[in-house]
Amino acid sequence: MRQVVLDTETTGLEAHLGHRIIEIGAVEMVGRRPSGRTFHTYLNPERAIDEGARAVTGIEDAFLLDKPFFKDIVDDFIEFISGAELIIHNASFDIGFLDAELKRAGASYGRVRDHASVLDTLLMARERYPGQRNSLDALCKRLGVDNTHRDLHGGLLDAQLLADVYIAMTTGQVALDLAFDPSANQNNTAVLDDIAITARPRVLRANAEELAAHMARLDALDKAAGGTSMWRKLEAEAADVVQA
Repeated sequence: MRQVVLDTETTGLEAHLGHRIIEIGAVEMVGRRPSGRTFHTYLNPERAIDEGARAVTGIEDAFLLDKPFFKDIVDDFIEFISGAELIIHNASFDIGFLDAELKRAGASYGRVRDHASVLDTLLMARERYPGQRNSLDALCKRLGVDNTHRDLHGGLLDAQLLADVYIAMTTGQVALDLAFDPSANQNNTAVLDDIAITARPRVLRANAEELAAHMARLDALDKAAGGTSMWRKLEAEAADVVQA
């Protein structure tokens, strides 16, 4: 699968108020590995950068005066993302800005989703880590991705960090996929044959307090079910199997 990890920087937070993209950074992955291909450009937004955006990105208005307009790079951008799965953190933000830029460039360019599918890593993170901070910096810290060189937001740097975060978040999924690969199973079996088991696995049994709490929980489930709960039935069936 071809994937493109993408990030944008903008003059402000509201595309519908006329704020524009000032930087696009994208990293291509093929088979979940960086291919070495990137797309990176600064853009002349034809308007001033808000103070808040300037503080976050470190980009000044004067720096962008000689940079290309979006319409000048739109064909190269579409070619780079075409047919890929876009991986974006808080995708609705970036897609909103990109769609607005495509609209300005001409109706024939359509919308981002006319050229690529979109995966939002923020939504993925919220499912995996509910109730926790799921900013890019927070995910880097949680998943052991080194972001110590990220003093300011930057399109290409953030895309590279997000690629590492995405790989770290989905590593377990890859292992499950390999379990259904016959060749992978053969390789795993060969490796296991070389591993000597030197100790029995440690079995942790519930103490009296934990057993009492378990029984109280089952009683509550029985009461809620208006009879014998499914958990109580399963526990009884398991006990019958052991006795047999």
